[in-house]
Amino acid sequence: MSSAELQKCPRTLLVCEKSNFEDENSRYNTHVSHHFFNHKVSLFLPDCGGLTSRLTSVINGFNKFYLIKDLPVYKLLEKEFLDNVLHKGGVYALSYKTRIDEDNTIALLPNRQLILSLDKDTYEQLGLEGKPSRYNHRRVMRYVVTINLTEKSMAPGGKFHKKVLTSLQERVTLKSDFLLSQHSSGVDGNETLQSFLSHCQWTEHRPHVNTLTLRDLPCPALHHSDLRGDQSSCDPTNFLEWLGAVNADIDCDNTATSFLSTYACPEPHIPVSRALLCTITGLLLPEDIYKLLQELRSYFDEPKFTSWLSLTVHGFMDSPVSWGFKEHSFHKGGENFYNFVIFKNQDYWLHMGAGAHDECPP
Repeated sequence: MSSAELQKCPRTLLVCEKSNFEDENSRYNTHVSHHFFNHKVSLFLPDCGGLTSRLTSVINGFNKFYLIKDLPVYKLLEKEFLDNVLHKGGVYALSYKTRIDEDNTIALLPNRQLILSLDKDTYEQLGLEGKPSRYNHRRVMRYVVTINLTEKSMAPGGKFHKKVLTSLQERVTLKSDFLLSQHSSGVDGNETLQSFLSHCQWTEHRPHVNTLTLRDLPCPALHHSDLRGDQSSCDPTNFLEWLGAVNADIDCDNTATSFLSTYACPEPHIPVSRALLCTITGLLLPEDIYKLLQELRSYFDEPKFTSWLSLTVHGFMDSPVSWGFKEHSFHKGGENFYNFVIFKNQDYWLHMGAGAHDECPP
């Protein structure tokens, strides 16, 4: 690749839609629940000095997660895990610090699909049927193997189960560090997970929460009916660029004394005396994000100066999937995020971003 190509700004795919939470045809819950692997949530509240007690309670209730060292993939197919962990509640597992365009990357989805994104050599040695990655170039160098753990043939002792287990134990002993979490409906699910972890080298983690109060911030003026930014709002691309600048602590004033940034808040904008930025990082489950979204819907039940707020969710850049089963690739940037702008009348805007070579978000 030439230096000129490397300097090009990576293209992205941005899908935008407008709806209302109370509309029976709204699909916001599907968008949230099918975006499986999330590492950062950013909550932006204009004209706000601190989180409400209810928001704090929801955020503090996010599920814990585990970092498991050197876990062989076949352990996820053994009878103890399938019977005692997988069937007790939705399990999310993602290989940690593996690069989707270079390494073998593994994901276990809550609907019990095991995704193996493999380089050509590993795929050929493993001997399992898969499909060429849609991100191959002139030659096929990567394959994706999907194993449906709900099929009868994948029950412990089944013919296909034995084949897969043998491939992962004897042909290629795939192993990786994993991030793992479980959304369970009861205490029993946590106990069975602890039993499984007792045979592993692991550490427990809680999502990290950071809050920052911003002062005298120029803020885009948004109107719920103007998603495109044709009249009274800025357009989606400019709004997301501004929101990214705020999250990155980039000055948006374009002052003459700034030597670091000439960026300015897009027009039209209004001055906001204070705003709250809350970020949550870790392996964040869609169920927890959905609870937070539902709580934000009631934020305007009490009078507020602002007419909108924003919730941004970033997926892992090296996850083998983005939404549902849609294959994800890093390419130049690994874009994989969605953003809600929530208005006091229950209207919302939804922005979904992915790399230009990814499939269109749902």
